[in-house]
Amino acid sequence: MSDLEKAAKLHENVPPDWYYQSIKNNLLQRYWHRRRFEEIQKVTEKVEGKILDIGCADGIFTKVIFDKAKPSQLVAIDALPSSVKWAKKHFKSNRKIKFQVGDAHHLKFNKNTFDAVYALEVLEHVLRPKDVLLQIKKVLKKGGYAVFLVPSDSDLFNIVWWIWTKFRGKIWNDCHIQSYRNGYLTRLSKQTGFKIDVDKKFILGMLHLIKVRKV
Repeated sequence: MSDLEKAAKLHENVPPDWYYQSIKNNLLQRYWHRRRFEEIQKVTEKVEGKILDIGCADGIFTKVIFDKAKPSQLVAIDALPSSVKWAKKHFKSNRKIKFQVGDAHHLKFNKNTFDAVYALEVLEHVLRPKDVLLQIKKVLKKGGYAVFLVPSDSDLFNIVWWIWTKFRGKIWNDCHIQSYRNGYLTRLSKQTGFKIDVDKKFILGMLHLIKVRKV
């Protein structure tokens, strides 16, 4: 089984429009995602060239990135064909956003293609995080930036996550296969040769955001 097939299998219970419906119908999730949007927008720069969004799901967060950065093109990839299909249909009027099935471990783009790369709450789902960061570094232009967002796996987050996955969030059971507790993402970013521009936590320290640059 390929890495892409493993990723799709891991998330087979996730509805194709999960984030769209969550924001529309659930007050707590609406707050959670709005806070994510706010923090990502703060570190997003205007981009004249291309952006890559890894793990785009149904594209709701992709559109937030696009509206803030205003790139000439945004390529968004996800392991779930059903999510990609939904996003293509929902955002079909925007021809500057291209959704496609893709594997974070094997980015099929030329070196130095993108001015910015986003991996938002996806690195906790990948098999080999360092390989993914090296792939991001490969396709990112020199001077370009990348934004990573992961759960901090703090004690508070783990309590909330345990409760969440017993009820509405049960579809996410066993989907987090990596932990970035105690600043592991910071160390990993440095190990792969990135320069760190922003390193912060928010929502009571439950989410960890890092903005890096290829030097």
